[in-house]
Amino acid sequence: MAVKFRDYYEVLGVPRTATGDEIKQAYRKLARKRHPDLQPASERAKASEAFKEINEAYEVLGDPEKRAKYDAIGQGWRNGQDFTPPPGTEWRTGGGRGGESVEWEDLGGFSDFFASIFGGEARARGGRSGGFRVRMPGADVEAELTVTLDDLLRGGRRRLTLDGNRGLDVDIPLGVRDGTVLRLAGQGEKGTEGAAPGDLFLHLRVAPHPRYRVNGDDLEMDLPLWPWQAVLGAEVKIETPDGAVTLKVPPGTQNGGRLRLRGRGLPRREGTRGDLYAVVRVEVPERPSSQEREAYENLKRTASQPADRPAKE
Repeated sequence: MAVKFRDYYEVLGVPRTATGDEIKQAYRKLARKRHPDLQPASERAKASEAFKEINEAYEVLGDPEKRAKYDAIGQGWRNGQDFTPPPGTEWRTGGGRGGESVEWEDLGGFSDFFASIFGGEARARGGRSGGFRVRMPGADVEAELTVTLDDLLRGGRRRLTLDGNRGLDVDIPLGVRDGTVLRLAGQGEKGTEGAAPGDLFLHLRVAPHPRYRVNGDDLEMDLPLWPWQAVLGAEVKIETPDGAVTLKVPPGTQNGGRLRLRGRGLPRREGTRGDLYAVVRVEVPERPSSQEREAYENLKRTASQPADRPAKE
């Protein structure tokens, strides 16, 4: 008896050369889009039929043995053409040895075409009667994970509590940045009927640091200086993520100037590091002592620029 040929590759929208992962991704995308529970009530009956077809296609193409047997039929068939089961098949529309038959309902809702190729072996593997197996892959889950600057500098591990109080340790690798997305395969929602679970996608957000600011691979920090340190130059001790260092401030340093400390920024994936920039902030004494005030008065009298003009026009 002839049945209608089904092009499972066309159903999933993948080429015949598709890899197993590509087939799985296409199936998961279609299954989420076409699941009857996600459709309006008036469209659910139609969506259920389409969903059956999608699951049947994945049942075949997602199984290397079934896929090889299906591919052996050849590429000359078109979707909907009359197809005669290969000789020797154990599938029958009724009757048979001892009155035994393998029909559509006997294979959990699969089509006659599926039964014509896989009927006997499918039932031998536990095909269920009456009803359709809904193999729905688990949905992906997205969440935000707040990390510290120390995590970016040295890596780290976080303990997460997922739904159902399930604990999960997450390694934070070196080289991540604010906005980096970590994919944890198989840690999303569970699938049904043995389908693959979804993935967990963690969007990293870096918590503000009281001293340092992140700028790409570099770090910035404010460097408060007294006017005489900026004018005359100085050596000042500052804290960096790697410990205290002495920084040389050249004479004539301007407010807002950036003094670079090489290799003291964030680590990169290839093993190098960004830089640390000390941004100069010239501080003016709010309550100068009498000696300081006298020194500033003397500077005012001897300065080469007029006292009633701004420093720069």
